[in-house]
Amino acid sequence: MTDYDSQSLQLHKQLRGKWEIHSRVPLKSRDDLSRAYTPGVAAVCEAIAINPAAAYEMTMKGNSVAIVSDGSAVLGLGNIGARAALPVMEGKAILFKAFADIDGVPLVVDTQDSQAIINTVRAIAPTFGGINLEDIAAPACFEIEDALQDLGIPVFHDDQHGTAIVLLAALINASKVTGKPLEEMKVVINGAGAAGTAIAKLLRCVGHDPSVCMPVKDILICDSRGIISADRDDLTDAKRQLLVFANQQGVAGSLQDALVGADVFIGVSKGNLLTADDIRTMNRDPIILAMANPIPEIMPDLAHEAGAAVVGTGRSDFPNQVNNVLVFPGIFRGALDAAAARISESMKIAAAHALADAVSQPSAEAILPDPLDHSVAYLIAAAVKAAAIAEGIGHEPADS
Repeated sequence: MTDYDSQSLQLHKQLRGKWEIHSRVPLKSRDDLSRAYTPGVAAVCEAIAINPAAAYEMTMKGNSVAIVSDGSAVLGLGNIGARAALPVMEGKAILFKAFADIDGVPLVVDTQDSQAIINTVRAIAPTFGGINLEDIAAPACFEIEDALQDLGIPVFHDDQHGTAIVLLAALINASKVTGKPLEEMKVVINGAGAAGTAIAKLLRCVGHDPSVCMPVKDILICDSRGIISADRDDLTDAKRQLLVFANQQGVAGSLQDALVGADVFIGVSKGNLLTADDIRTMNRDPIILAMANPIPEIMPDLAHEAGAAVVGTGRSDFPNQVNNVLVFPGIFRGALDAAAARISESMKIAAAHALADAVSQPSAEAILPDPLDHSVAYLIAAAVKAAAIAEGIGHEPADS
């Protein structure tokens, strides 16, 4: 088995990180210097002062995204702090560039105070065309994202919405494979944090236009203490709000109780939580999307042996990798191309359908495209841009 830990340590140390800046202009003569900097740059500054929108055409703003994290919820590592989160943000930046030609700038902030993060993002927003919030723990991530929706540029918490979008696309195609309509599915989500909450809202069409969003029949959401139900006295306000649209039958009990008769299991929690016997209590041909990393909630071979029809994980060494890299480059590419003021619910739905449609003939082993397929981001971008323009929160560039 390949030792990726050792290889990654060696790579990062050898290269001193993964991200660097390249100039788009040569600086080989005094004329070069005069055009790129003084005195010529003063004319550019004056043009932007007169027309702030010109910054999109004449600076990095029109093609840049800040990747902002406080390091409070990094991968499966938890609250490791800003400095330790930087390698992940660098990785996100190079994925933006590789898949959507977007200049992502990693920015970790040495605070976990929500208001301080909000103030910081507001202060840096003039530089960027979009803000990707990353690895910020719930419930702070909800508060921060909501407070920044008036910036006039897209602000998107990928751990919430990127995960939810790729999950919906996977479920759309798994529905085709199994012949189970979305609206007849009973879904169990294990994990009630940022990702689990966003997935639940998207699958139940909370806040989404019902004309373009097909809700699943019901969802049971579980945390480490079992099913989130009204009879529990230990629920936070955020978890209690989930009951507005989840657990409509008032079911109580454990994760295992929730699985009985379910059609879909979605795991955004921790590894090795399920057994083959748990899968056998589900409805026939269940769909298992076990996304805990690096160890999924149940390994694919066990799930298949227990009767699962479709299995996906967050890992690249198994079929059906449910990975946000399939979503966030295209979402931001489309939003930037439309100069969208925000990323709306219709744009998210459009992204999910475009991602699902990227697989022309879904099968049990292929409900999502290969994460290394560079065409996917641009398919999503086109759909997202069209949705933004149709909704009136984006427009075609002036020179198109």
